[in-house]
Amino acid sequence: MIVIKSKSEIEKMREAGHILASCHKELAAFIKPGITTLDIDRFVEKFLAEHHATPEQKGYNGFPFATCTSINDVICHGFPSDYVLKDGDILTVDMVVRLGDWLADSAWSYAIGNISAKAQKLLKVTEESLYRGIAQAVVGNRIGDISHAIQSYAEAEGFSVVKEFVGHGIGQDMHEEPQVPHYGLPGKGVRLKEGMVITIEPMLNVGGWQSKLDSDGWTARTKDGSLSAQYEHTLAITSEGPLILTQLRS
Repeated sequence: MIVIKSKSEIEKMREAGHILASCHKELAAFIKPGITTLDIDRFVEKFLAEHHATPEQKGYNGFPFATCTSINDVICHGFPSDYVLKDGDILTVDMVVRLGDWLADSAWSYAIGNISAKAQKLLKVTEESLYRGIAQAVVGNRIGDISHAIQSYAEAEGFSVVKEFVGHGIGQDMHEEPQVPHYGLPGKGVRLKEGMVITIEPMLNVGGWQSKLDSDGWTARTKDGSLSAQYEHTLAITSEGPLILTQLRS
């Protein structure tokens, strides 16, 4: 069932999203070669506590951390660890923030020091694909319009789109209906209505789109070992167009 949110409920989600976006802004200055992904996880947990928010995924189905930290060939759901970030790595930090009864979800990919030209292009195209998807998130369009905008752009730029992991509705629960794939045909799928709140979170790979799961049961990697990146926003469908809830407000 798709849960339609009121304007006041969307505003509460926007407050959670503002905290999340503020955390990503602080992370951008904090992340550098020489720190570990556990350092990042501790930084996020402390930041959220200081802002009276909590990390929703900690404890979710047994997930033990406040963040997912996914390095290089890891697509998503990577465990923070003692791994020391080094020059040339790329890192995605994904988090879900609870403020009161409401949630916001956002992932961002970071360049560690100086990265290769191919990695730079991967980050640029993945971020742009997110915003191309968001541009289609308008009343009357369908989920497939979002999906197609992302896939057609990403593949034209030479990257593959991960198919096993998709965006989703969000509100008081982390995963609500509808699912939001990042590949598909325009004009297909659920029609977008005012008051829907969804995540769009494309994951693009340098090589093939297929993934494999580590023995921890969470960490998903590219099957061919190629680089992967992800960018994600939570947004509301409004009569005035998509309202991004996880970006900083001026």
